[in-house]
Amino acid sequence: MASFLSLLRPSPARFAIVTAALAALLCAGCATVDTYFPTLRSFGVYKLDVNQGNYLSQDMVNKLKVGQTRQQVRQLLGTPLLVSAFRDNRWDYVYEFNRQGHVVEHRTFTVYFVDEKLARWEGDEMPASVAELNREALARTSSEDAWNDQRSWLDRLVDLFRK
Repeated sequence: MASFLSLLRPSPARFAIVTAALAALLCAGCATVDTYFPTLRSFGVYKLDVNQGNYLSQDMVNKLKVGQTRQQVRQLLGTPLLVSAFRDNRWDYVYEFNRQGHVVEHRTFTVYFVDEKLARWEGDEMPASVAELNREALARTSSEDAWNDQRSWLDRLVDLFRK
C-alpha cells in the first residue's frame, strides 16, 4: 500500500513525463503539425515551395471553343507541358504545387484535336481566375473603412487600448 501511495505523490520528474506525454498526444492529433513544423528527416533543412507546370484558371478554360486551331489553343492556355510523339492529337497540361516537399495541389487538363481542330477537353476543376482570387483576398483582408481612415497610427493605437 505504501508503494502505491508513493506513486500518487507529485514529483518534478513525473510532472515532466506526464506533460511531455500530453503534449505528444495533442500534437499527434493535429494534421497541420506536419505542415508547419519540420519532421525529423528534414530537421533544419528548408525546402522551397515549388510551382511546376501550367497554371490554368477557369476563365482560360471558358474561352475554349470546339473548332479552334492549335495556335489559338496555345495562345489561350500556353505551351502544353506534355506532347507525346505517339499521340500528336493530345496535349496535356499539368500543374503541381509542392510546399515543404509535400504535394499540396495537383491538377491535370487535356485537350484533344481531330483534323488539327480542337475537338474536346477534359480535366480537373480549375480555380477561379487570378484576378477574381485577388479580389476575394483583398475583400477578406481589408475593408473599405480602413483605407478611408485619416487618423494617424498613434491615434489608432490609442483607440485600440481604449477598447
